[in-house]
Amino acid sequence: MGLRQMSNLQQRIIAALIGVPILLFCIIYSDYTFLGLFLIIGALAQLEFYKLVGSMGDNLPLTFYGTFCGIVLHLLTFFIEKGDVAYQNYYILSPLLTLIFFIKLYKSKDEKPFKNIAYTFLGIIYVALPFALLTVLAFIKDEKYDPNIVMGCLFLLWASDSGAYFAGTKFGKTKLFERVSPKKSWEGSIGGLVTAMVVATLLGNYFTNYTAFQWYAIGIIIVVAGTYGDLVESLFKRSINIKDSADTIPGHGGFLDRFDGLLLSIPFIITFLKLVR
Repeated sequence: MGLRQMSNLQQRIIAALIGVPILLFCIIYSDYTFLGLFLIIGALAQLEFYKLVGSMGDNLPLTFYGTFCGIVLHLLTFFIEKGDVAYQNYYILSPLLTLIFFIKLYKSKDEKPFKNIAYTFLGIIYVALPFALLTVLAFIKDEKYDPNIVMGCLFLLWASDSGAYFAGTKFGKTKLFERVSPKKSWEGSIGGLVTAMVVATLLGNYFTNYTAFQWYAIGIIIVVAGTYGDLVESLFKRSINIKDSADTIPGHGGFLDRFDGLLLSIPFIITFLKLVR
């Protein structure tokens, strides 16, 4: 039996057994493998977003140029946070983003250029920016790369997703936001919160460069903002009548599906950690 013919749960488990070790190795090994990993994931997620937008009628976002801008944003953020490049280099983004308007002037087949300019910017803000902010999170303490905070956030995200999946499947009755996501339930969300708090307790014991209070707070942020991230992407997918952003990861959909909870969580986590340092 092929992988695609297995049940959704079987596909999820096999994908996790393959993908999680690769993710953890790249995060732990060095800051450059961390960069390479999330630069690729961020670019693929952004391409997925533009592909989905392009499937909506006559939409023509600047797929490759928008993704290029996202890659530049990610690289600048990494080297600035690492301390290798001065923060003034962020100004490079100003002419790059302005060029989006100039490029659309020469797209004669685009009947709604400003709508597609907006979609191009949305791909950068909604997808590329959070992945760049993940780099800020990795260097949030004294310009030194810290894999623990990145792994901790991923562990909390996975715990929340897994707890919500199993609790929702077993006990889910009360709909959380039926208009947008009919399968999500309050019982699933509570299950995700419980598993996230268990993992936060373990993180507080082993990753002691952050306090137990900080890990609990980060866990709550991931559960709440991550749930909204799932709902936002569900709203986006429902607007174009699709189930998954792609079928890249068996059992999980695409990279947008797998990391949507992280996209809206990271800005809140960074703000929290900056305020309570």
